[in-house]
Amino acid sequence: MRAGYPAEPPGVTLGSPLLGDEVLAGVRVRLPLSTVNRHGLVAGATGTGKTKTLQVIAGQLSDAGVPVFVADVKGDLSGLAQPIIPADPRVAERAASLTWTIEPRAHPVELLSLTGTLGAPVRATVDSFGPVLLARVLDLNETQTAVLTLVFRLCDDRELPLLDLADLRAALRFLGSDQGKPVLEEYGGVSKASIGVVLRSILTLEEAGAGAFFGEPPFDVQDLLRTEGDRGIVSLLELSDVMDRPRLFSTFMLWLLARLYATLPEVGDLEKPVLAFFFDEAHLLFDDASDALLEQIELTARLIRSKGVGVFFVTHAPTDVPRAVLGQLGNRIQHALRAFTPQDADDLRKTARTFPTTEHYDVEEALTSLGIGEALVTVLSADGTPSPLAWTRIVPPDSRMAPADEDVRARLIAGSPLRIKTFAGPDRQSAAEILGARLASAEKVAATPPPPGRRERSVFGTLHVSRR
Repeated sequence: MRAGYPAEPPGVTLGSPLLGDEVLAGVRVRLPLSTVNRHGLVAGATGTGKTKTLQVIAGQLSDAGVPVFVADVKGDLSGLAQPIIPADPRVAERAASLTWTIEPRAHPVELLSLTGTLGAPVRATVDSFGPVLLARVLDLNETQTAVLTLVFRLCDDRELPLLDLADLRAALRFLGSDQGKPVLEEYGGVSKASIGVVLRSILTLEEAGAGAFFGEPPFDVQDLLRTEGDRGIVSLLELSDVMDRPRLFSTFMLWLLARLYATLPEVGDLEKPVLAFFFDEAHLLFDDASDALLEQIELTARLIRSKGVGVFFVTHAPTDVPRAVLGQLGNRIQHALRAFTPQDADDLRKTARTFPTTEHYDVEEALTSLGIGEALVTVLSADGTPSPLAWTRIVPPDSRMAPADEDVRARLIAGSPLRIKTFAGPDRQSAAEILGARLASAEKVAATPPPPGRRERSVFGTLHVSRR
């Protein structure tokens, strides 16, 4: 263990290994900063300590100057903004068993929110989302996704900005109208029924309150790379108020990754990552995902490493993550699993077979015997080789293991530079406004009979027809 987890180079200290009931406190199980961008998995059943492990990693990365982005699904991680109380008996007992000295501290935290109620508003334009991701949010089938793709292509060709859902509705309604038929024929045509289904899906999304997420100014991913002095800022996307819309926030997370990949320069291998990205409740991303979406996730995970970004999926079981994506993850922290059904037992055996072989642990038995705050850990060392599998007792975090106090949250939100930036954004003319003006003009022209042989114009330009 000492050879597999050396004290150098710099890294995140996860804890110490156990052998039987003995804690090997003279050895620290560490995740090297240089291999954080090789991605990772934090898995385990509910209540096994995944969130606290995530808090330990996020806090230490921040102290090392690495910006961190975390999807805070339950609202527990805002405690990073307050120091821990070391006199807590559970904290003191854990620290003593590991001979670990706790230095309580608060970390620089930025609270973000898709609705704008729990933090600085995060927005994205409809056209930046793209048809594939938006179709997932709207729960569209293959035919309806094709309709959405057609609308995006048409608006792109005609330079009609799709900023919010009102713009998308306006474009769809035009295509379903008599005036839109000639334009639609240029792109192959679609049925009014399919357009109607997409429109109803958009209205349902708006009724659920998600319409406020789409619009300008779009979130600038560069804001995730900020530091405060020599410490990285922890950006927490607070999601407790949109838990009933998992498709919205899981797809936003994928959009954010795609924007990071498109925006950041190639940097290769660095001593520490540019950004650490934690995707909590990751199974929501993969549930019922289309083949096109899975291909995009796999491609992003494979290529974003060279941008200096490390992506960690946090979920209940490794089987929640598709095999192609799981193969891209070099660092694994596996908390306890539960096997209550034959399917659970089968998944447990599959998970056990994916760990490095070891003569010290029965992996399958260990997976069901791990205590709270304990995990089987294997990471990539600085030279790229897997570390020995270690049954690890995780160190306590240095920040509060509960949501931040309301006055602390209020202070973070009120003092957020991103909140000010959001409300000072531009107000561009969008597709709905342009189409509205052109339709009004077209109706005025239609009321006046044109002279013989004159070409008719549509809201999208000249149509190749003449009126006699």
